[in-house]
Amino acid sequence: MREFLTTERLEPTKRLVVERTKDFGEIYEVFDKNDAASQSDRCIQCGDPFCLNKCPLHNYIPQWLKSVSEKDLEFAFKLSNEPSPFPEVMGRVCPHDRLCEGDCTLNDGHGAITIGSVETHITEAGFKAGFKPEFPGITTDKKVAVIGSGPAGLSVATYLLRSGISVTMYEGSDRAGGLLTYGIPNFKLDKKIVERRVALLEEAGLKLVLNTKVGDDISFEEVADAHDAMFIGVGATKSKRAGLSGERASNVYDAMDYLTAIQKKNFKTDYDKKFDFKDLNVVVIGGGDTAMDCLRTAKREGAKSVTCLYRRDAHNMPGSKKEYKNAMEEGVDFTFLASPKEIVLGENGKAIAVEAVKTNLGAKDSDGRQRMEEVKGSEFRANADVVIMSLGFDPAVPAFLHENGIETNSWGGIIINEETHETTTAGIYAGGDCFRGADLVVTAAYDGREAARSIANSLLK
Repeated sequence: MREFLTTERLEPTKRLVVERTKDFGEIYEVFDKNDAASQSDRCIQCGDPFCLNKCPLHNYIPQWLKSVSEKDLEFAFKLSNEPSPFPEVMGRVCPHDRLCEGDCTLNDGHGAITIGSVETHITEAGFKAGFKPEFPGITTDKKVAVIGSGPAGLSVATYLLRSGISVTMYEGSDRAGGLLTYGIPNFKLDKKIVERRVALLEEAGLKLVLNTKVGDDISFEEVADAHDAMFIGVGATKSKRAGLSGERASNVYDAMDYLTAIQKKNFKTDYDKKFDFKDLNVVVIGGGDTAMDCLRTAKREGAKSVTCLYRRDAHNMPGSKKEYKNAMEEGVDFTFLASPKEIVLGENGKAIAVEAVKTNLGAKDSDGRQRMEEVKGSEFRANADVVIMSLGFDPAVPAFLHENGIETNSWGGIIINEETHETTTAGIYAGGDCFRGADLVVTAAYDGREAARSIANSLLK
């Protein structure tokens, strides 16, 4: 260990831009055992490891780095899969620069250990070696219903099944995974990775009910009556809009509708052809990871030009620096310090441009972000055949919530006891984006894990 003086930080190999923009294959190669071991060998085994503390799941990062450096893959696999429901997903999609790697002690002059890439290596190599997460089988007569199969739902199912509790998961779509399947493009997360995890849960006893929307295809009461507890993990799927004139034009789209349609196209299933943007000028409004996903997807779909309008500068973008860098490499144009004011419509009522004004960063507001000050006389237009709005998401509020005493806050988030994850109705729990608002995969996984702990404690006491 402690080879940080002689071994530098190593980034995973990326496919060449000219190759990767022609398809939706993952752009990063998985570390081999030698690269994973050499990076792990750099860990200084801090007495108070900041990486572990910054990780929402409190993964055993120093411990599995040590195991990898010592070539003990089986122990590393067990350590990695204990506090995390799907570490091979986290290794791919977590914003490591803001979490574990961002707090790595070696950032001070040496470069953080490439923790995310080692995390991915552990599980991928482990699966190849024949290792599997351990489940005891269904050992109790308790039954829990999970509404939603996204990160929170898959996480709560994982830990309930580890407790021997039967789980039935209801998903309104044709495939499990939620955001992991239809919200994150293949070039970041191959869907076979998600399908493999779901298959492991089914092998462990999960009953998966697809194409079934609770409240529409089956009543909430029917589900509740058949189970001892319930977990709601329906995510945040209601797209935010900016309130701009013209934003309801037929060629102004929500980010998730676009990403979902293209993923259906990649699955070779029916999708709405209006989302074919080949040879069109695409403008994306927003600066988060979902915006980057839309921009990079449009490039792969053959758009004539792809432009991002963001009202702050690159330093203040809410998304991952890694995703911004990848988008830049792939030919996306960025216009920073540009505040959209209007969607300009043509005679046919369709968007033809975005009217924007240049901005400057002003004094910081109460949440620490700098206020935006418009520059007089700096108006300009960005021509657009298509506009994609990527301004974040709020939870949709299913009717069954209030009908069953499950309270929500002013913006639609489900109110829970944050220690137990129980809602205002006894026996019904919730977590993930439907509680937090649009957040990270890892925080949804944390909510699911902690909710499962509370549910198991309640049912098995």
